[in-house]
Amino acid sequence: MTVTTDIDEADGFGPVRTTRRRASFHTLRIDGIRQLTDDSIEVAFVVPEEFADSYDYAPGQYIAIRTALDGQDVRRSYSICQAPARGELKVAIKRDLGGLFSTWAIENLKPGMQLDVMSPEGKFTSQIPVGTSHFVGIAAGSGITPMMALIESTLASSPDSRFSLVYSNRTAMDTMFVDELADLKDRYTSRLALHHVLTRERRSSELLSGRLDAARFRNLLHSLIRPSDIDEWFICGPFDLVQLCRDILDELGVDVSAIRYELFTTGRPERPAGQSGRPVDAADDQAVHTISFRLDGTTSTVTTAVHSNESVLNAALRVRGDVPFACAGGVCGTCRAVVTEGTVEMVENYALEPDELERGYVLTCQSIPTSDKVVVDYDA
Repeated sequence: MTVTTDIDEADGFGPVRTTRRRASFHTLRIDGIRQLTDDSIEVAFVVPEEFADSYDYAPGQYIAIRTALDGQDVRRSYSICQAPARGELKVAIKRDLGGLFSTWAIENLKPGMQLDVMSPEGKFTSQIPVGTSHFVGIAAGSGITPMMALIESTLASSPDSRFSLVYSNRTAMDTMFVDELADLKDRYTSRLALHHVLTRERRSSELLSGRLDAARFRNLLHSLIRPSDIDEWFICGPFDLVQLCRDILDELGVDVSAIRYELFTTGRPERPAGQSGRPVDAADDQAVHTISFRLDGTTSTVTTAVHSNESVLNAALRVRGDVPFACAGGVCGTCRAVVTEGTVEMVENYALEPDELERGYVLTCQSIPTSDKVVVDYDA
């Protein structure tokens, strides 16, 4: 059983706050499709002037695309792959093995089609002034997409900035944005260092041939990139690579505050993903949790059966379809909210920083109530 009540400035939430722009969807038209590799495309969207302010973004941020496939609401997050440009957005989509949306997109998207696109989100962005800083990007496969925006923006912002990129792919033919990277190298010859690592092709350098494992990464840091000279690190790719690089940088004494990372997927299918509004029924005599949540200044309440282990997000979506989420897997952070009353167990967290956890933020797609009543604030 569920109950919904809409009450402005109620339940102890206090005045409506507008300090954080909440992600929202708008319908955008596809302006162009460009083939990058056999299994990837670049999609360019036109942003009408009336939505332009909502789609301002920082290099490294992402959008989510929403559509209906096989009768279900499907959302996928994609990093913006260009330096900020008003009136347009570009993302790259790579085919995932068995991927429902990516396969459909590569085979069916055409210029002129329209899709629901979420306004930009994400914290995979620089936290320091560009100036004379030296930045390093470590990417694998489609992890290059946010790097394209970061590299172009960083090098264009200051004549004294530098960027070094380590980019791992299976073969040269699988390498996304290879021509664009070469163009950037020609434009910023002395300030951009490119290190292409190929796992299934032999390169002239043994160091750049083979899997980017712990030994090879340590050798790269010893031979090509000195950690003591780097001001900020960006790591984007599958879970195992991101974790490996973070662990080694920690061993070498790199301050964790200088490391940014982004996961496209956790790569851990045994972990539960978030839900998206599936029905959860409770008999009248069954114990329930009561979840209240504030969104856009309005409070709603829903009950969920204790035995269901239902996430806060799933329960909230049953009474309000506009509750924010994108990946629903604990990766993107779109569904974050502050717990203001009660307790939850957060199953996974790949998005929230330690300071956010201290302030009471949780990922609602991964949060299971552990108290009779839970109150969360999406507006915080």
